[in-house]
Amino acid sequence: MKKFVTFSSTVWIGLSTHKLRSFLTMLGIVIGVASVITLMSIGKGATATILESIESIGSDLITISPGATTFRGFTGGSSQTLTYEDAQAIAEQVEYVENVAPYYSSYTQIIYGNANTNAQVYGVTPEYFDVMNIELEQGVFFSEYDYDHGEKVAVIGSNVVDTLFNNAVPIGENVRIENKIGTVIGILESEGGFMGPDDSIFVPLTVVQQSIAQMRTPRGEHIVSTIALTVTDEDKTEQVIEDITELLRTRHRLALGVDDDFTIMSMQEIAETMEETSQTLTILLGAIAAIALLVGGIGVMNIMLVSVLERTREIGIRKALGARERDIWIQFLIEAASLTLAGGIIGVIFGWVASFFVQQSGLVNTLVSADIVILAVSVSIGIGLFFGFYPAWNASRLNPIEALRSE
Repeated sequence: MKKFVTFSSTVWIGLSTHKLRSFLTMLGIVIGVASVITLMSIGKGATATILESIESIGSDLITISPGATTFRGFTGGSSQTLTYEDAQAIAEQVEYVENVAPYYSSYTQIIYGNANTNAQVYGVTPEYFDVMNIELEQGVFFSEYDYDHGEKVAVIGSNVVDTLFNNAVPIGENVRIENKIGTVIGILESEGGFMGPDDSIFVPLTVVQQSIAQMRTPRGEHIVSTIALTVTDEDKTEQVIEDITELLRTRHRLALGVDDDFTIMSMQEIAETMEETSQTLTILLGAIAAIALLVGGIGVMNIMLVSVLERTREIGIRKALGARERDIWIQFLIEAASLTLAGGIIGVIFGWVASFFVQQSGLVNTLVSADIVILAVSVSIGIGLFFGFYPAWNASRLNPIEALRSE
């Protein structure tokens, strides 16, 4: 205990004697740790937001996309292999299917008066809102009558309302979508996140089918972008996927040995894929920020080498008074680790503040978790020990006679 107090006192005197140098040494670590905390909190926040969005939709959801699976569950290319008639066949022939909601989506410009914005336009069936668990804030969803008769009505997301209507009440107003007029009958409840409907507009699928002639296959069937459906029993999800696969392969006339021209994913698979992708992104962001920590570590080593050079006479005196090489080595090593530890703690505070302001800006959600903080502080201490090792060893190896001759 006495030795620990002696070491601590010696380290404190060494650091406080050169306050500016100590501050500059810590600065690189502060910036590095703050960067790690901020970027990893953005990655963690993105992961949490995506998973919350997926969970809000429900675990009984299955989606069918055109094209074969290419990477981590995602489909590639611009295949148009799914049709409205496929969705009808699934609803009629596959057991344990509750609701089926085929839809067509495209990104286009929406105009109201002198205002305009770009939004994702979905042509959907009335069942879509139940399947995707979408809630209304004002107005109504379009009805079976609106759908069957191709009524030009629209349900719009909260961000579209904010952009186009500037606090005006949009219910009953007309918007222009791809040169077609649609009357707003409903406003969706804001969900936030990356996968929510806030930046979207929903119109009857029948209206979209009438507007776009290219939405038919050579056999005259109506092309859709995706088919979403729910199951009556989650335990039957795998069986439902197998039955749908067999049905669609038959309908699409795929020979034995030919790959599926569609991809079926359950909500659990989607969640796992998105979580894995988001975690990879988080690690990548953390690795980019760690470069700043590495630079800070090199700065620590350079400053400590300068410190050893300037304190050569002091080291010689301590050795002449009986200090062992190990004592000198431990002293300088603790100095380096103390600087990076202090820099790590300050960096955590700055990183948390930066994450808070990013969250408040509304650009993206952030999440500063305990494991990020522990990792950042541990790495900062590790950097101090690693980059402080050589200067400490160099100090411990000084010849006391030569050191005492130093001016």
